[in-house]
Amino acid sequence: MTALSVNVNKLALLRNSRGHNYPSLEHFATRFLELGVQGITVHPRPDERHVKFADLPALAGIVKNFPGCEFNVEGFPSDDFLQRVIDCQAHQCTLVPDAADQLTSDHGWNLHQHGQWLQPRIARLQEKNIRVSLFLDPDPQQIKLAAATGAERIELYTESYAEAFASSQQAHITEQFCLTAQAAQAAGLGVNAGHDLNLQNLPQFLAIKGVLEVSIGHALMVECIEQGMEHVIRQYLRICAAY
Repeated sequence: MTALSVNVNKLALLRNSRGHNYPSLEHFATRFLELGVQGITVHPRPDERHVKFADLPALAGIVKNFPGCEFNVEGFPSDDFLQRVIDCQAHQCTLVPDAADQLTSDHGWNLHQHGQWLQPRIARLQEKNIRVSLFLDPDPQQIKLAAATGAERIELYTESYAEAFASSQQAHITEQFCLTAQAAQAAGLGVNAGHDLNLQNLPQFLAIKGVLEVSIGHALMVECIEQGMEHVIRQYLRICAAY
């Protein structure tokens, strides 16, 4: 079974637009967990335009009330970011190579360039029993470098798959993800995935064997508005349970 972690960034963006705690991230994180999702994901940016670093302790505390569920914090591994993740005792930290002013994540790590730089930052998190995942493009050639950093998992950046979905390029693009996932698993790395996955394209993506977790936020929130929260989460959990 693939675990579903719901990214609540867009709820935070809506909250921040009015300057009050409405909608409440704590309330909706609790509701998602009550509906059966296996985790909550956040990606605080340096400018805190959606999730704020002050949100992390409360969300981490809520997740801990649901045994077996995990709190995943994504972001660029600056010293301040790493300390915030350690302070809230996240279960998993997904390291992403974002610039400070990045609108949204749009590429994975170049480990030829940054692999050695990441190693002490990964070790710092692992010393506090926080699992580390590296955000990667579908590139089998980087897998040995990913394993060499000491990270436990990779997260496949799936925008290219989402863009190719239902097009003539889908089979070719999906094959690159399959090869990367297979290489990661052979190297002892767990495989997560996320970015632009939705109810339509997720089932075919999860035909890739062994995906441990998907993190979904933007599309899921839109689908909740269109179809209703409970209905959407039931569909996602049904898909994830089948793989």
